This record gives sequence, C-alpha cells and structure tokens, in this order.
Amino acid sequence: MHVFPFQPNYRELFVGLDALVPQVKGGLAPAINFDNAATTPPLMKVMAEINQFAPFYSSIHRGAGYKSVLSSQIYERARKTVLAFVGGLSDLNTVIFVKNTTEAINKLSYRLWNPRKKEVILTTWMEHHSNLLPWRDKYQVDYVELNEQGGLNLEDLEQKLLHYQGAVKLVAVSGASNVTGIMNPIHRIAEIAHRYQARILVDAAQLAPHAAIDMRPHHSPEHIDFLAFSAHKMYAPFGIGVLIGPSQVFEQGNPEYSGGGTVKFVTKDQVFWDDPPHKEEAGTPNILGVVALVAAIETLRSIGMKTVYKQEERLLNYTQKKMEKMTGIELYAPLNTPRIGVIPFNVVGMDHEEVAQALSREGGIAVRNGCFCASPYVQKLLRISDRELGNIINNPLLPHPGIVRISFGLYNTLEEVNQMLSVLQGIIILEQRKTKLLSNSVKQGYTSKTFSYYNNNI
Repeated sequence: MHVFPFQPNYRELFVGLDALVPQVKGGLAPAINFDNAATTPPLMKVMAEINQFAPFYSSIHRGAGYKSVLSSQIYERARKTVLAFVGGLSDLNTVIFVKNTTEAINKLSYRLWNPRKKEVILTTWMEHHSNLLPWRDKYQVDYVELNEQGGLNLEDLEQKLLHYQGAVKLVAVSGASNVTGIMNPIHRIAEIAHRYQARILVDAAQLAPHAAIDMRPHHSPEHIDFLAFSAHKMYAPFGIGVLIGPSQVFEQGNPEYSGGGTVKFVTKDQVFWDDPPHKEEAGTPNILGVVALVAAIETLRSIGMKTVYKQEERLLNYTQKKMEKMTGIELYAPLNTPRIGVIPFNVVGMDHEEVAQALSREGGIAVRNGCFCASPYVQKLLRISDRELGNIINNPLLPHPGIVRISFGLYNTLEEVNQMLSVLQGIIILEQRKTKLLSNSVKQGYTSKTFSYYNNNI
C-alpha cells in the first residue's frame, strides 16, 4: 500500500476525469491523461461560464442590441485580464486574439517583415515547428545551440548576436520546451537580446499553463517584447490564443488577413485600417473562446501559478526519480535544471509508438510519442546523424525516430503516476522476455512459430 504525503485535490475542478476507456483484455478503466502538453481537459468553471454566457451570445462590435453590447464589453475587458495574467502593461501593449499560438507567431512573422531589408531571426534547436517554420520564408534564420542540459546556450546566443552586428530582428525562443519541459531563462535572454538591439518573442504555449510569467515594464532591459500562448493547453477549449506586443508594431502596414472588422472606412480605391488590435482580428471574433480563456485564467490565478508549478514539480521529481531506478528506461532531460512537468523517455529495444500504444491498451494511460512537432530538437536529443536523416528521407517506409512523452497537468496525482509506472514496468518485463526468447531462438534454431505463440499467449 502506497502512503502519500498530503496532496491538494484539484481534480474536482475539472471535467471528464472520471471517463472510462476500453482495455485490451476487456472491460473499462478510468482514463489517465499524461498528454497535457498537447491539450488539457476543461475546467468546470470554464464550462459553467460558457453555459452562463450562452443565452447572451451575440456578434461583437457595432451591434446596438443588448446582447451585442454585452458581448463586446466582455470581449474587450478580456484583454486586460490577459495582460494582468502575464504582467503586461496596457498602456503600451496590445492583446490580439487569434486561434492559437501557431497563428500568433505566423501573424508576428508577417507584421515584422520588411521585404526590402535583409534581417535575421535567431531561434533555437529547442523550438516547436510553430516557432521555426513561419520565419523561414521571410528571414535569414539561424539557430542558437543547446547547452549540456538541453536548454539554450546563452554564450552561443550572445556570440551570434555579436556576429550579425545589429541585423538580428528578433530572438524567438520557447519559454518551456514541449519535448523536455526545460524552462529557458527568458529574462536573461531578453537582456542579452536588447543589448544588441534585438527584440524577443517568447512562445509561452507550454509555459503559461504551468508557471508564472512576468513580461516586466518596457524600461527594464529584461522585458518581454512579444508573448504568445494558447487556451487549449491551459484548460480552456474553444480555439482561442493570444499574441501580446507593443501597439506601435501593429499600427503601420497592412494586416496579413483583411476583411470585416479590420477597417474604419473603405472606398472603391482606398482602405483606412482600424487601430490595433481590431485591425489584426479579421472576421467575427471568437467570443466563446475568450469567455473560456478568462474563466481559466481566473481559476489559475485563484490557485496561484507558483502553487501550480510546485504541484507539477512534485509530480515530475517523484516520477523521474522512480523511472531512473527502472532498468530499460532511457531519459532525455535531467532534473538539475528548471523544468515544467514533462518527461521524455524511451524503452530500450522498443519503438516509441509501440510503448505509447501499450500504455493505452494495458492501462488506459494517454501519453504522446513521436517528435511532438519539434523534429530538430528530438533529432538532437537522439543524436541522429545527417547520414541517418538522409536514409529516413530517402526511405519513407523506414520507422521514424521519436520519443515517448509524459506531461502532467494540475489535476494529475501520485496514484496515477504509480499506476502508470506499474504498467510501464510490465511492458518492459514482457519486452525483456521477448528479447531473451529471440536470443535463445537464434542460438537453437527455433522457427517463426515460436514468436507467433509468444505474441498470442504472453
């Protein structure tokens, strides 16, 4: 019997944690979700606020009816709530509502782009594809190297800024990696970037749900210029994200999307764009998504982001220390560096997809496997050579390299962790038996029927 120290019960705040899923041996089992870095379950408060608002749902801006006026007020007040959540200043910054972090970074890539000037974007090997691909077709992109822990190498960052002699437009960096959970020192990075007249974008998709963020005042050399994150990773579905940055950046030039809601006046030949942020929010805005985001922020702030971080840090440390003692496990991120609750690993001798599927079939445990839309980072962690990459590219049928990822949410428990570890241990033991049987069969000349029997009966 496992006895755990006191653990706050946050599970009652969430929807769907008692859902049952089918098992390979028959019957149903409670679903255990360790895939929170991808998408999180909704908060009760989020669903309650949506249901409460639904009777008054209406199209925002310029409507004279009561519902439209109310919807518009809720939508505009939400910007202040978002700014307060991340320590942003409303007199200088604007909050632009978008679909997700991916759209936010794409939008910024267009709004900063000057096609008449050759400019450099410094990003890192740690980044999600959403903070890699939008820059490639508009700028010269260079990559800051990793340190021994797998985080950003600050010395290499400064060397590259020095090398480009003021041509770096932006340092685009993840606040926390979706692969390893490693948290980058964003304020230190900001100070270095500003010293060389570059701005900083923090992709906070993984950071915002799990740790406190402070953009800091603009007079501080450590302030964050641009910040982006998504609601669906912080317990609020309905497809909303935010891009935060200085209003003046969005005042000049045309938005990459134009249409309803973006203009003050249009004639046959002229367009007079609205002021930001409205200029950047073409079409009918997602008011339901904004209501959900505000409800999630209010819940997280009532708990306290430091409390959220400590709760998940406890799960992270407990789980990884247990996994370090298991034979057949290869881990890819150390505990001696600041991290959110993400654990990347592989089982020696097993394909990452096979491990993830076995956890689901045998225990109703949801994890993620593959490259997590961060292929260059995973390739670095796995030490895949250029030659190996070439073989994979030229032979599409070859299995793609990858990792298994456990990622925690506020509601996960030590009991769930122990259940996962038990199932994982069973998977490893079966794999070791299979490997031993294969070795003996090679020595003794057994036929393939041996393995057919094993797969069907073990």
